[in-house]
Order: sequence, then structure tokens, then C-alpha cells
Amino acid sequence: MEKKENRERYLPYRCVLEGGTGEIVEKKSRFLATVRKVETEEEAAAFIEEMKKKYWDASHNCSAFVIGRKAELTRCSDDGEPSGTAGRPMLEVLLGEGICNTAVVVTRYFGGTLLGTGGLVRAYGAAVKAGLEGSRVVTMRYGTRLRIGSDYSDIGRIQYLLGQQGLPQENAQYTQRVVLETVVAAEGEERLIKELTEATGGRAVLEAVGRYYFIDKE
Repeated sequence: MEKKENRERYLPYRCVLEGGTGEIVEKKSRFLATVRKVETEEEAAAFIEEMKKKYWDASHNCSAFVIGRKAELTRCSDDGEPSGTAGRPMLEVLLGEGICNTAVVVTRYFGGTLLGTGGLVRAYGAAVKAGLEGSRVVTMRYGTRLRIGSDYSDIGRIQYLLGQQGLPQENAQYTQRVVLETVVAAEGEERLIKELTEATGGRAVLEAVGRYYFIDKE
């Protein structure tokens, strides 16, 4: 099995699986947030341009995006709002939520009343939060797909252990022996292997058949 120190390089991260929208109204100004999953700066730029064309009649289309699991690339734009009152607070919400590979555009339709710098900061931040609430945000964890082979006499113990830890039981095959697969997060892999080995007296055959990021149960 992969060494623990290597697995720890792969930290969990949060991202938008399905984008959505959210809206708030502040002193008759409408703030409409549109959230989109993006993988590259080019995708983010295309999305922002798409929103600007869609909401061409709006007062402002402010934007922010985060690319990379460790937020390696970030950008934001006030789109004509006073400097630091729109794009930066929008970006801070994304970073504060630990969300990556995500872009958001907040479209403002001016309601006739000035909000002041503090009011704008709060409104744009709140709009992004509303947009995220309208999206599907998931946690991605790095882990191992573990194939487990056992005799029929041991399968009950194995299924009980997997059930106790809330781990999936997939691709089951019942022939001369039972073979099934599960997916376990990297930080729980060693513990699971130890428990399965002890529960079956070392009779279970364990094989790592893949390592990748998967969606953590919600």
C-alpha cells in the first residue's frame, strides 16, 4: 500500500459540482450571483464574458474566480464599482469557504440609492453566499479503491465493518469466492486494512485498484 507520507500530500478540497444562482436586494438594488465550475483561466474569462453579454443592461457585472486546489490562481474585478468594494469581497468569500475551480459573477441593477463602500462590500459578499447556496458544493477527498476478496464465511464480518464506517460496497461478485470493492479516504486506509485483516484472520485478499479524488458523502 502507498506510504502514509505520500498520501498526506493530497488534501481534501471543496468545489462546485453544479453551478447555480442566488439573489439579494439591498435598498432597491438587485444583486444577482451566477456561479460556474471552471477548470482554467480561459474558461473563467469566457464565463465572465458570457454573463456580461447576457446582462448587458446591468449597472455592473463584477467577478471573481479561484483556479487550482490550493488557489494557485485568483482574479477579481470591480467592473466600475469603487475599488475594493466588489471583486475583492467576492473573492474573499470563495477563499473563506475553501472553494476552488469556481467563478462567480455578481450582476447589479442599481436601485437609485447609494450604498456606500461598506454597504457595497456587504452586498457583494452576501450575493456570492446566496449564489453558493443555490449551487451544489462538494468536498473532494483523495482515496483508494480497494478490492476485497474473501471466503463466504468472512463476508459478513467484512460487510459489517464497511457498514460501520459508512463505506460503499460496490461491484460485488459471488462465485467460488466473494469479491467486492470499496472506496476509502487516504487517512482511513491503513486503519481499514488493519481491521479487515484482523476480522478475517488474514484471509481477506486486499488489492488497491485505483487512487483518485472522489466526492465525499454529503
